[in-house]
Amino acid sequence: MAPLLQGIRVLDFGRYIAGPYCAALLAEYGADVIRIEKRDGSEDRFPAQVGGGVGALFLQMNRNKRSMTLDPASPQGREVVAKLVAGAEVVIANLPQATLTAMGLDYDTLRGYRPDIIFVTNTAFGPVGPMQRNVGFDAVGQAMAGAIYMTGTPEQPYRSTASWVDFGTALHCAFGTLAALMERQRSGQGQMVTGALLATALTVTNSSLIEQALVAPHRIATGNRGQTSGPNDVYAVNDGWVLVAVTGHPLFKRWARLMDQDASRAPSDPDWLNDPRFATDDERGRHRDILSERMGRWCATRSSDEVVKILGEAMIPCAPVLSPQQSLDHPQVQALGLLQDTHYPGLPGPAPVAAVPIWMTHTQPVPRQRPPLLGEHTEQILAELGYDEAAITALRAASVV
Repeated sequence: MAPLLQGIRVLDFGRYIAGPYCAALLAEYGADVIRIEKRDGSEDRFPAQVGGGVGALFLQMNRNKRSMTLDPASPQGREVVAKLVAGAEVVIANLPQATLTAMGLDYDTLRGYRPDIIFVTNTAFGPVGPMQRNVGFDAVGQAMAGAIYMTGTPEQPYRSTASWVDFGTALHCAFGTLAALMERQRSGQGQMVTGALLATALTVTNSSLIEQALVAPHRIATGNRGQTSGPNDVYAVNDGWVLVAVTGHPLFKRWARLMDQDASRAPSDPDWLNDPRFATDDERGRHRDILSERMGRWCATRSSDEVVKILGEAMIPCAPVLSPQQSLDHPQVQALGLLQDTHYPGLPGPAPVAAVPIWMTHTQPVPRQRPPLLGEHTEQILAELGYDEAAITALRAASVV
């Protein structure tokens, strides 16, 4: 069976995560994704260098893509862009609007080359509003959506080191791209698909914003301790840390029975199931310190494996807090087969690059291809556009590619 997106050509002018990961998702299902880079390489080749002249981010973002170098702002480069766009279905470019216009990659220019083109872009703060022209990275979304304020403590807010805003925006844009492809199949019309980091962050934190708008609890950060259920916290065990998350009354009843049966039960411990302080999730959240003290006392004398085993058998959510190396080595992580060994010239070993984290019974991703070397497919792609060897040589001499 042919790959789902076979025959769909995508031009990826993206930077860092939100654009390139959107394109990577399409490439996983068979789209011909051409990564178009600056002649000295795009920014995501350089952070967290792991060998071979590339960074870890580049290896994740660019599997299953082809690479060409191009200066799209030069007159000859614009000619190449016009030919590329005329033969493509999707263009992805997560760049500021002023930069897109200066480079000739804005939607009006692109649809002059192909009227039904689908143009996918995203901004930091959205397409309207007083900050629409401001630039930013993942953390600006975290900051303005209340996520940083609610992480850490009131004395020291913390941002997440995981770029969940960037990845969430890429997912939204990939969804929008597929919807736009379906619309074009139905109506023949292309369109512009716009995501925004702030919009993604506001979507993820929406329930907190709804609560604040309607009942104004004015919550503040409480570290790892949950505010609307309990016990919900990170607890010390005798060989590290575990996370335990008890939400909902059925889970709480199972937890209470486990605590009552344990030898560490103290005479001063309350009657967990009948005490009105623990009657609902909200009440348990308000009295989280009492619950976390009991859970912490139970965990302190046990190992991580023991806690996960006992709570797992009791159907109580729990997981060990793992370092990156421990995550790589964990049998559950390995059993998923998600991190696929991907070879790249110059690396000290295969890179464990994640596949698309979904499983479908019929539609399968294409076989993994390593990320491309810088400009590895430039001549091949130009030849597909009709450039002969002499013309390609002239483009190189003019520093266009």
